[in-house]
Amino acid sequence: MKKSIIYGIVASFLLGSALSSCNSIKNANNTQKGAAIGAVSGAVLGGILGNNLGKGGKGALGAVLGGVVGGVVGGVIGNKMDRQARSISESLPGAKVERVGEGIKLTLGENSVNFDFNKATLTPKAKANLDRLIPVFKEYPDTDIKIYGYTDSKGADNYNLSLSEQRANAVRGYLVAKGLKSTRFNITGMGEADPIASNESDAGRAENRRVEFAITANEKMVQDAKKEAGQ
Repeated sequence: MKKSIIYGIVASFLLGSALSSCNSIKNANNTQKGAAIGAVSGAVLGGILGNNLGKGGKGALGAVLGGVVGGVVGGVIGNKMDRQARSISESLPGAKVERVGEGIKLTLGENSVNFDFNKATLTPKAKANLDRLIPVFKEYPDTDIKIYGYTDSKGADNYNLSLSEQRANAVRGYLVAKGLKSTRFNITGMGEADPIASNESDAGRAENRRVEFAITANEKMVQDAKKEAGQ
C-alpha cells in the first residue's frame, strides 16, 4: 500500500507539472525534457524521502529513491537510466522493470529468477535469465546494483531472513563469476517482507520467492552527468 501511495503521488505531481508547462517545453529536446523531469521528480521524491524513508523505509524501492540527485544532473542520469531500462526489458521480457526517480527497480520473480521451496540454489532457468542480463550490466558499468532476496511466508522469520540473504548472495556470486565487478553489488535479505502475491496459494508463494534489484548511479556516473550538464 505504501509503495502504491508513493507511485501515485509522484505520477500525479509529474503529470500536473507536465500539463501546466507543456507550452514551455514542447520545443525542448530530449535532454532538456529529461532535465526538467529530473528537477521536478527530485523535489517531489526528496519530500517523500523525508516523510517515508526517514522512518525506516527499506527494499529496492527505497534504495532507488534514496539515490535521487535532482535538477539538470538528475535529468541527464534519468536519460541514461531510460536507455538501460529499455535494454533490460528487451533482453528479459519476463522481468518487471520500473523506472523510479533516477534509478531502476527490477523484479526477477517466478518467470525470471526463481527458487525452489526452501532452496537458495539458482535453477538452470534462473541462470539462463541472468545470462541475458549480464550483457546489459556490462554495457552500463557506471551503476551500483543492490540485490534483495525474498521468501514466501512459510517457516520461521529468522530462518526466512537467512534464506533470503542466501538467495541474494547466490545471484551476486553468479554475476561476479560471469565477469561483473563485485564492488558494484550489495546484498540484503528481506525475508518474507513485502510480498507481491498472496502467500495462501502455491502460485503466490512461488512469486514471492524472488529477487529484486535497485540500480542507481555510481559516483562516476554522477560526476560525468555534472560535466555534461555544465556543472
